[in-house]
Amino acid sequence: SLFCVLPAAIHAQDQKQAPEIKSTAEIMTQPMNVFRRFSGDAKPVYDFYGKILGLKQLTTYNLGGNTNVARFEVGSSQLKFSAIVPNRKYQQGAMGDATGLRLLTFFFPSQDPVVERFRDGSLKIPEFRPLPGSRRSSAFVKDPSGQWVELVIAPDEPSATYDQIEIGLVVSNLDVSRKFYRDFIGLEELPPVKDPILDTTKYPYRHGSVIVSLRCFGKSVPADTGSGGIQYVASDVKAVQDLAQARHVKIDQPVNTLSGFGLRFVWLDDPDGITNYFAEIPATPPKKQ
Repeated sequence: SLFCVLPAAIHAQDQKQAPEIKSTAEIMTQPMNVFRRFSGDAKPVYDFYGKILGLKQLTTYNLGGNTNVARFEVGSSQLKFSAIVPNRKYQQGAMGDATGLRLLTFFFPSQDPVVERFRDGSLKIPEFRPLPGSRRSSAFVKDPSGQWVELVIAPDEPSATYDQIEIGLVVSNLDVSRKFYRDFIGLEELPPVKDPILDTTKYPYRHGSVIVSLRCFGKSVPADTGSGGIQYVASDVKAVQDLAQARHVKIDQPVNTLSGFGLRFVWLDDPDGITNYFAEIPATPPKKQ
C-alpha cells in the first residue's frame, strides 16, 4: 500500500547519487545572506539597523529553545541576528585584531539623511572620509554590540548599488581563502581593490548583490569564529556536504533537518573557522500544527 511504499521511496531518494558539482555556486538558488551573533539587550541592536541605518525589519523567527532570529532586508538579501552560542570564539577590538567576519558595509545615496538619523538617535555622528578616485565617502562605526559597520555614501549611482551588502572577512592566509571562496564556494572573483582607509588591499568575490571581501593584515591574531557567518540557499545540501568531504573542507554540522521548518542544512567552516552555512528550503512549507 501507499503507507508501505512511501517511507522506502523517501529513503531511496535520500540515498540517491548526489549531483556532481565543481562548486557550491552551481546549485545556489537565492541570494546570499549574512548573520551576526550578539550578547546583551537586543533592542539597541535592532534599533541601530532598523531606525538608524534604515533597513526594513522582517518577521522574527522563533526557532525554539529561546532562539530567536531577527531579520532585516538589504536588497534581495537578509541580515540576520541571533544571540551568541557556546563553542564559538568571540573577539572585540580593531578590524585587524582577529580573523573572522569583522565588517559589514552598507551603501547610501546621500549623507545627510544618514547623519540626521544618527543625530535623532543621539548617537555620535559618523566621520566620513573621501575615497580617492571616486565621489564616494566612507565612515566606520560600531554597532551597539561592538561590531564594525562601514557606511559608504555613493551619490548618483544605479539603484542596485544601494541594494548591496559587503561582507568583510579578515583571513590569515589570502591564497588559501581566495581559493576557498573562488573554487569551492564558486563566487565571481573581482579585481583587487586598494583600501586606503585600512591601508591594505581587499579581494572581493560576488554573488548577486552580495560581495565577500577578504583582507589580511599580515600578523598572527586570534580567531573570531562566532560573531558572524555567511548563509547560502542551495537546492541540495547533501551535494554540498559531498563536495566538502571531497575537498577536505571542515564540516561543522553535517546534513540535518530543522525541526518544525522542514529546512535541511549543513554548516561548513572556511579556512579560518568562519561559518559558511547552506540551507535547502522545502518547495512547500510544512503546515503549522
